[in-house]
Amino acid sequence: MLTRNPGARLENLWDEARAASMTEAERLIYRSNLLGSDKRVTNYGGGNTSAKVMEKDPLTGGEVEVLWVKGSGGDVGTIKRDGFSTLYMDKLRALKDVYRGVDFEDEMVGYLPHCTFNLNPRAASIDTPLHAYVPKPHVDHMHPDAIIAIAASANSRELTQKIFGDEIGWLPWKRPGYELGLWLEKFCLENPDARGLVLESHGLFTWGDTARESYETTIEIINKAIAWFEEEITGEVFGGQKVPTLEPAERRSVASRLMPVIRGLIGADEGKLGHFDDSAAVLEFVGSNALESLAALGTSCPDHFLRTKIRPLVIDFDPAHPDIEKTVVGLPAAIEAYRADYAAYYERCKRETSPAMRDPNAVVYLVPGVGMITFAKDKATARISGEFYVNAINVMRGASSVSTYCGLPEQEAFDIEYWLLEEAKLQRMPKPKALAGKIALVTGGAGGIGKATAARLAREGACVMLADIDEPALDAAKDELTSAFGADNVRSVVMNVVSEDAIETGYKDCIVEFGGLDILVSNAGLASSAPIEETSLALWNKNIDILATGYFLVSREAFKLFRTQKIGGNVVFVASKNGLAASPGASAYCTAKAAEIHLARCLALEGASAGIRVNVVNPDAVLRGSKIWTGEWKEQRAAAYNMGVDELEAHYRDRSMLKRSVYPEDIAEAIYFFASDMSAKSTGNIVNVDAGNAQSFTR
Repeated sequence: MLTRNPGARLENLWDEARAASMTEAERLIYRSNLLGSDKRVTNYGGGNTSAKVMEKDPLTGGEVEVLWVKGSGGDVGTIKRDGFSTLYMDKLRALKDVYRGVDFEDEMVGYLPHCTFNLNPRAASIDTPLHAYVPKPHVDHMHPDAIIAIAASANSRELTQKIFGDEIGWLPWKRPGYELGLWLEKFCLENPDARGLVLESHGLFTWGDTARESYETTIEIINKAIAWFEEEITGEVFGGQKVPTLEPAERRSVASRLMPVIRGLIGADEGKLGHFDDSAAVLEFVGSNALESLAALGTSCPDHFLRTKIRPLVIDFDPAHPDIEKTVVGLPAAIEAYRADYAAYYERCKRETSPAMRDPNAVVYLVPGVGMITFAKDKATARISGEFYVNAINVMRGASSVSTYCGLPEQEAFDIEYWLLEEAKLQRMPKPKALAGKIALVTGGAGGIGKATAARLAREGACVMLADIDEPALDAAKDELTSAFGADNVRSVVMNVVSEDAIETGYKDCIVEFGGLDILVSNAGLASSAPIEETSLALWNKNIDILATGYFLVSREAFKLFRTQKIGGNVVFVASKNGLAASPGASAYCTAKAAEIHLARCLALEGASAGIRVNVVNPDAVLRGSKIWTGEWKEQRAAAYNMGVDELEAHYRDRSMLKRSVYPEDIAEAIYFFASDMSAKSTGNIVNVDAGNAQSFTR
């Protein structure tokens, strides 16, 4: 964020002792990771770095000059060796002989594979010529907020000269590509003492003779811009505050009401995942007098609007006199108006060769006094889109404070958004997984079946909210799944399924973290065993509370949310073979499990008209990883069958018709079947996963 805080300078993180023993390629990776570690330098996936290195040609054995440059789709903050393209510099220079001019520059991308060094499979990006033709060994291209604030100002050339003098040059807006690479070369040859340049509405190029020099120049130039803004911005920003900012709990409450409604309105054809941001930078902008005027201008940097669309949707909400119901009622019309405006933009700007119009819904939703909501096909993209718009806010903050902010001209923005090369990249994206765009809440998520189920759903692309009353086990399960599936896709909440307040809080957390809900796996459980005359009322009530009432409560909240979204829903109860087949000495448990099954049948009847499916999976004797088998239940069941606890697993296996043990992963597979479209025409059904038990046959 561009602030008045002198402590906001970038730190020089270069460690020469560490870098000294590295190869040139390793120093490039090191430099890239340092630059990408701070969002003030560049956003996720934005910018690129390069080094021209002498390498041994695998064919001739001779020394050749090779360009190492960030490949298509990489992120400098996390990039490794395989994220870089490698190309022969002599072949890149030879491309000038086949270049037919600016009207044909896109065809030059097709020549880049012919320049590949050492059969490197990493595709070269459109920015490759920009690095190749700068006559310096090391080049950094970054998107710092402080520099783009200059680049997006009406008098950006004048500001660049005022702040940097002749050491940093300036070039007018030009879409990235081959022609811009030639412009950069021409500038460098005509200005041999320049250390870099600002690209209008785009970003910063810097260079050096060594990796360290290039890195330190980049940091120095960005810090110089930050310091200049600190001196220049003295009054109110964004025209001052217009509306009050709600308290944190109120902000989350408003977000939890809006997000499922928006998700339902924009996600009928394709599942969307949400992200909520109420950081200081966002709140300053959404509460300001300039919100609507600046938001309407759209973003400036190409990377910004590729992620956020050309402009956001400002939600009609007054935090001084909050009327959330009025806002919710107005959302359908507001979203439809945005779609119509986007379609008109497409029609105004489309060319004969333009791809068909893509999703016309907004990505960014700004709520005065509350924050920013973003929606995308997956959680990571929703989060990253929000980060990009924060970059855009910082740019608008700086530019509007010292000059007049200028968004990219509409036609230029369209030509980037619907660039045929960008379309080709989209078409190369892998097919979405079966549960992409879906959100699942799993109660009993820290136990064997719950954790295995969460892993199975996450493996197919779902985001998962783990809910459990056992906080230490929940934390461990979350860490395990986060390690496997990424921090974006896993959340956890402590939830007691017999507490209405805890359930309401847990669902609100799920909504604010992911945007809504698609799948409820009701799996919280316990087990008890006692002859009827030894079954206390407390034990009976505990079984009924958790296994019947708890399932009712979490289902009721899910139904409310599904009906709000209006895009259907999916409930899977994890009951038990004991719900169909009686067992000795377990009347409380068996009765509660039977109640679960009948509740599911009732809910299937109620939910069908709204596209809400409700089905049941009945496990039996899942010992491995199960929390209920770690306590007295194991001893009690062994006593009921007059055997030792070590004999139980063999007993259950041998009594089954198939003579096989049942594991948590087996139950998870059945739950996935009901949670996925493979069972799209099934509701009110039961699947037994018990290796065969004639007593529990459903027909």
